[in-house]
Amino acid sequence: MRAISADWLFTGTGLVHPNSGVVLDDQGRITAIEPRVGSNHFAGAVLIPGLVNAHTHLELTGFEGQDEEADFPSWIRRIIELKAGRGEEDFYHAAKAGLHASFAAGVTTVADTGSSAGPLRALAELGGSGIAYLEVFGPHPDAAAANIAAFERRLRELSSYESNRIRLGVSPHAPYSVSGPLYRAAAQLARTQHRPIAVHIAESQAESDLLERATGPFAEMWRSRDIVPPSLPGRSPLAWLETHEVLGPDTLCIHVVRADQADIARLGRHHCGVAHCPRSNRRHGHGDAPLPAFRKAGLKIGVGTDSAASVYPPDLLAEARAAAQLAGLPAPEAIRLATLGAAEAIGLGREVGSVEAGKWADFALVRLPEGTVADNLPDAILASGLDDVVATFVGGRQVYRVP
Repeated sequence: MRAISADWLFTGTGLVHPNSGVVLDDQGRITAIEPRVGSNHFAGAVLIPGLVNAHTHLELTGFEGQDEEADFPSWIRRIIELKAGRGEEDFYHAAKAGLHASFAAGVTTVADTGSSAGPLRALAELGGSGIAYLEVFGPHPDAAAANIAAFERRLRELSSYESNRIRLGVSPHAPYSVSGPLYRAAAQLARTQHRPIAVHIAESQAESDLLERATGPFAEMWRSRDIVPPSLPGRSPLAWLETHEVLGPDTLCIHVVRADQADIARLGRHHCGVAHCPRSNRRHGHGDAPLPAFRKAGLKIGVGTDSAASVYPPDLLAEARAAAQLAGLPAPEAIRLATLGAAEAIGLGREVGSVEAGKWADFALVRLPEGTVADNLPDAILASGLDDVVATFVGGRQVYRVP
């Protein structure tokens, strides 16, 4: 048994403990919260739950500042071009750099989407925690059977990286890159293998134009490749996913900027999680997701940083601050979006997201301004920056400490 303590401990479940810490077992789980014991004490800091990033693209690390396209479809094409210039080893090293940056930002669990093995390899090598959703692509419906067969082989190859802290998930990428039959097949495969699902959905106006009216730049892109757009009358992106039996309690819906009340009810009915990326949404000109309505409907919501190519540097508490501004949230609720709320959205709420006995010993130590007291502790945590992270622990193992 060993203990790690700080001047303050913030559990993430509404409790604040002065001069306290966590007692850890040999398996890397928390056994108790107790007043300061032992010598491993972080003065001037608060111990908080490890942050949970509900949406990352670790393999895109290093692409920051390389995209100048104004409209989203052009940006997507640019990212495809950039990715084509990288090999598997490049993606692996990019993902490692992204995971190191995550640890330095107090993030202990990620929900990553990518098309390479890089994120899984990086998580396994660095002792990370989270879900790596492997992307599958294929907009032509006639190719769905071949696409899913190749994808299933790829899942088998990568399953060796899984552990009790790392899960392999399934991500049919987005409606503009995946056909209806492939969506259905990918969801069925995921559920047969008991794998979580993640989808980019209801993100841009161009996506809505494709599915609702068979118009716009994505529809033109499809026609240029002799792919017939979805048949009319159209549906909203979320209604389209429902038609193909993708939505469920195992499904993480990413972005969800364009959702009306019927769509929000649809998400609630299927008990989906939502990854909210407010700074990325604004950077790409998509607008603001209806976060207040999501919360009113009781959806499972977490914030995510998206990719370094969208927002740099990735800063999960900055996303929480943007969400707080959007929905008028007090600091404890905003922090929850980056901790337990995000963990619940990706299906890991019983394991991570709060400092509680029985959960993994995932936590960060954050430097506090002088004069911090219990009443203003959550506000101080939310206002902290990347430079305020002193140390990060995953499963009781230190993965970052300020130089």
